[in-house]
Amino acid sequence: MANIDSLTALADPTRRKIFETIAARSGPVGQIADGLPVSRSAVSQHLKVLTDAGLVSAEPAGNMRIYAIRKDGLQELRAYFDQFWTDVLSNFAQEANKEDH
Repeated sequence: MANIDSLTALADPTRRKIFETIAARSGPVGQIADGLPVSRSAVSQHLKVLTDAGLVSAEPAGNMRIYAIRKDGLQELRAYFDQFWTDVLSNFAQEANKEDH
């Protein structure tokens, strides 16, 4: 079920941009919000969704929280997509074998 939450979280274009920003460099909300066309408050709300979906972690650092990509969350998402890729490859191999006979 976490995969669906991850997909839903990343369906929003602003959240995807925030996720991509964090993937390039971990940081606090203010740094993540720089250059984005939304307020710092909106970025905080999007970070909560990404955190709840298991894609981002937040570690306290003084009076800030440093946001980083959660590799476990990405592995779960990748496993979700890999199951389809395996099925596609299997179906392709079956069709290729039909053509050979």
